[in-house]
Amino acid sequence: MGLSEEINTGADTVRPSDAVADAPLAFRLVHWFMLLLVKLFFREIEVVGLENVPADRGGVVVSWHPNGLIDPGLIITALPRRIIFGARHGLFKWPVLATLMRRVGTVPVKVGEGPKADERRRSNMASMNTLAAQVAQGRLTALFPEGISHDASRPMELKTGAARLYYQARAQQAEGAAPPVIIPVGLHYDQKGIFRSRALVRFHPPMEVAPELDVVPSHDESETVARDRARALTSEIGRVLHDVVLATEDWRTHRLISRARTLMRAESAARHGRDPGPIRFSDMAEGFARIRAGYLARRQTDPEAVKTLTERLVRYDEEMVRLGLDDHDLDRSPRLVRPWFSLAAQLLVVFLLMPPLLVWGYIVNGPAALILLALAKAAGKTESDKASIKVLCGAVLFPATWVGVGFLAGMGYLELQSQFPHLPDTAVLHGILLGLLSIVGGALALRWLHLAQETMRSVRVRIVRARRREVLQRLRAERAEIHRMLMGLRRGLDLRRKREPKALGEPAVA
Repeated sequence: MGLSEEINTGADTVRPSDAVADAPLAFRLVHWFMLLLVKLFFREIEVVGLENVPADRGGVVVSWHPNGLIDPGLIITALPRRIIFGARHGLFKWPVLATLMRRVGTVPVKVGEGPKADERRRSNMASMNTLAAQVAQGRLTALFPEGISHDASRPMELKTGAARLYYQARAQQAEGAAPPVIIPVGLHYDQKGIFRSRALVRFHPPMEVAPELDVVPSHDESETVARDRARALTSEIGRVLHDVVLATEDWRTHRLISRARTLMRAESAARHGRDPGPIRFSDMAEGFARIRAGYLARRQTDPEAVKTLTERLVRYDEEMVRLGLDDHDLDRSPRLVRPWFSLAAQLLVVFLLMPPLLVWGYIVNGPAALILLALAKAAGKTESDKASIKVLCGAVLFPATWVGVGFLAGMGYLELQSQFPHLPDTAVLHGILLGLLSIVGGALALRWLHLAQETMRSVRVRIVRARRREVLQRLRAERAEIHRMLMGLRRGLDLRRKREPKALGEPAVA
């Protein structure tokens, strides 16, 4: 099931006046374009928790900001309701991007620092009032409270903008209206910034605001009271976001928790005599969340045991990386394609049959890709900025390249036909055919590296299995011991989390 189908699962709960389908034509066209971009950029997108987005009131959607313009693109296209973003005013200096953002109603937000600070604050206040009015009228708005995109493994320091927006909306509401909600969103990326990776968008239940913060601001309250309340709510938003995004202190810890998750799954499957099979990204995130919760709990109650386990897990991870193996490779030989295909057939298809089309894909798309990489390197300060540039510029550059190749092919055939009149009149067909081959070749060029890596990994695992059986036996024993230690540390802990219904209506993968 594709992203659009997943999104439609919650459409019947949305008020018609606020649904994307009933939006102005310009908005729907931009929304469709953004949906196409994210579906092209990601191999798989899961959207879960749409039932947590109420349809009877407004709300402020908050999320961390790890992947530049990709983050708002995912949120906008995941929701069946229209949503208005507040975005850094500097983004409106980009011509094409500025047009897209204005078409979807994005409001520029300025930072009240540096030269002309007072002017910036006044402009910022006007923008916040605009967003607050939308929330007060029952619509959704979104802010990234960190203010900037980043490459850290946890949310950075939050600004008070989202909290102030929430209270401004409450102050503008009509008497008796349902109070707005704050909806935290978890954005999870398999390989952030990598083309054709996977993404998960999880809408969590609205935050439970503490009674002392669950108030409608009075019009005559002092700035000090408003500021202190906004800071307190911001602190709560930060606490919730840290849990929602499964934050870790650094990427090393994140990697080790991921390794623990795959190790546990592979060992459990091996003990039950079954193949672990594919796993959905949402189930991966759920497994990560449980191990992270246990790690945080035991780090407080039994730090020495956690340290011992961590050291052992590091050694296991380093050896698995050195051998180029996944945890389940210790129990079976990986197959890139279906079981009845031999490894020889894999090698034949990947390294003999695909290369001719692959070469054409590189010839046509290579220059555009190099231009894109140069633009991303020159203009992108972080990995998330580079990913955003690749998506936006690539959406224009590659189609232009394909159309250009088709046009030149057609013109070249007409020139050839003028020299050889007996040739059939198929210039348009030739142009379309070479244009399509350019698209297929470009897609294959992106996919081929992954196919080649998987094929060579199949070869490598078979070689290791044939020549170094004692290594595999030792690693299997180590995996079993680490599994035992992990199970021992989780004893007495309730690591169950409230699960949202599955996006695809499928049972969880064990």
